[in-house]
Amino acid sequence: MTRTPLPTSLEPYEIWFVTGSQTLYGEETLRQVAEQSQAVVAGLEGLPVKIVWKPVLKDADSIRRLALDVNARDEVIGVIAWMHTFSPAKMWIGGLDALQKPLLHLHTQANVELPWSEIDFDFMNLNQAAHGDREFGYIQTRLGVARKTVVGHVSNPAVREQVEDWQRAAAGWAAVRSLKLARFGDNMRYVAVTEGDKTEAELRFGVQVNTWGVNDLAEAVAAASDADVDALVAEYEELYDVAPELRSGGERHQSLRDGAAIELGLRAFLEEGGFGAFTTSFEDLGALRQLPGLAVQRLMAEGYGFGAEGDWKTAILVRVANVMGAGRPGGASLMEDYTYDLVPGDEKILGAHMLEVSPSLTTAKPRLEIHPLGIGGKDDPVRLVFTADPGPAVVVAMSDMRDRFRLVANVVDNVEAPDLPKLPVGRAVWRPQPDFATSAACWLAAGAAHHTVMTTAVGIEVFRDFAEIAATELVVIDDETTVRGFQRELRWNQAYYRLAQGL
Repeated sequence: MTRTPLPTSLEPYEIWFVTGSQTLYGEETLRQVAEQSQAVVAGLEGLPVKIVWKPVLKDADSIRRLALDVNARDEVIGVIAWMHTFSPAKMWIGGLDALQKPLLHLHTQANVELPWSEIDFDFMNLNQAAHGDREFGYIQTRLGVARKTVVGHVSNPAVREQVEDWQRAAAGWAAVRSLKLARFGDNMRYVAVTEGDKTEAELRFGVQVNTWGVNDLAEAVAAASDADVDALVAEYEELYDVAPELRSGGERHQSLRDGAAIELGLRAFLEEGGFGAFTTSFEDLGALRQLPGLAVQRLMAEGYGFGAEGDWKTAILVRVANVMGAGRPGGASLMEDYTYDLVPGDEKILGAHMLEVSPSLTTAKPRLEIHPLGIGGKDDPVRLVFTADPGPAVVVAMSDMRDRFRLVANVVDNVEAPDLPKLPVGRAVWRPQPDFATSAACWLAAGAAHHTVMTTAVGIEVFRDFAEIAATELVVIDDETTVRGFQRELRWNQAYYRLAQGL
C-alpha cells in the first residue's frame, strides 16, 4: 500500500527579500546597503518559509522585471520589501502594478541603537529608511496596493512573529490559488448557507470546485485490494484504541474493513485527480456502504480540506487552515456549533458533527468505535471518538453575500469537557470571546455559517493577513467586540465592499 502525501509543508516555498535604493549615493553606499540588507535577512532566519535575498533594486526596469519573475515562479509566494535608503517611489509604480503575489513592507533599519556621537551625513545618507519607507508607503497607498506593514528591528520577537504570521497567510493563499476540490453529491437539500457561487470562488480565490458522481468514488472503493485493507486495518489497531467488536475476529470487524476500503478508495481518487479538498453528502451515498467518517477524519488530519453536506466553502477553509498551520502543534477541522450550556456566567458551546471532526485537535489517543447514525440509510459508520484539547482556538466561517464572500472569525478557548459517554463523535467544548451572548448575537448578525473550520494551530492575526491578501471581507469577534460596534462595522463594510468593486 503506497501513499502520496498531500503537500502541506511550508518547506517548498520561498519569499524574496528586496531592498530599494538608487544610484545617487555611489558604489560604496550601495555596497553597504547590500551588506546590511543581507544582515536583515540573516536576522529572519529560522522562520518557517525561507527568505531569499535579492540584489538591491535601483531603477524602475529592474523592479518591474523582478515583479514579473516573482509572478512566474510557483515556489515564490511573496515579497518582503525594505527601502534601506531613499528609493524614489515613482520607480516602483510599474513593479507594484505588475506584482500579483503578497507583499510585506518591512519598516526597519540596520541598527537598533543610534551611535549618537558618530552620526555624520554619510551615516544619514545610508541609514534613512525612516525617510525612504515613508516614500514607499505613499506609493503603495496611492496605487491601492494590498500589503502588510511590519515595524521594528528584526531582532524583536514581535517583529519575527508578525512576519511569520504573514508568511503562513501567504502560504495559505498559494495553496488556495492552486486548489482543486471534488464534490461527491450536492449540498444538503433546502440548506441555504452551504450554497454559493463556484465561478466567483474560482475568480476570487483560484480554487476549482467541481462535482463527481458518488458512484465514481464507490468504484474506487470497490477496487481496494484485500491486502491493502488488511494493512490499513492493522494500522488502525496500532494507532487507536479500537473497540473490541471492530478488532480482527470481532463481530463487527467487517464494518471496519468497509471503512478502510472507503479510505483507500477516497485517497486514491483524490490523489489521482490532484484534489486537496472534497465534500460528501449523507443524502447521496450511492453504492457506498457507510457515510465516510473515519476516512474523512484521517484525511483532514493529513492536510486535506473537507466540508460535510456538500459545503465546499468550509472545505476550502479547512485546507487553507491546514496549510497555514503546517509544522505547528494542533490542527484544523470541520466544526459545527451544535448545542449550548447556558448556565449563567459559565456558558459554553458544544461543537461536533455527525462523524467528521479531525483528530488533529487532540493529543490524546482517539477511540475507534461504531454506532448507528440514524440518517443516510446505510450501514453504521466507524468513527474516531475524542475531545479537543483545551487551549486557544479560532473558528472561521465563509458565507456568500451575493456581491462578495464574507469571512467571520470568533476567537475562542477550548475547555475541559464533562464526561460524554453517550456522544460517540469527535467534539470540542469552548467558551467564545468576549462572552457567549455577544459572540452569538454578532455571529447571527453577520449571517455567518453554521459550519466552520476550527484551528488550534494559528491565531486570528494569520486570518487577518490572509483576508488582506485575498481582498476578502473579514469580521472578527474577539475580546474587544461589542454588539453595537460590530453592527456598525457590518454596515460600513456593506458600503465599502460594494464601492470597492466598482460598477
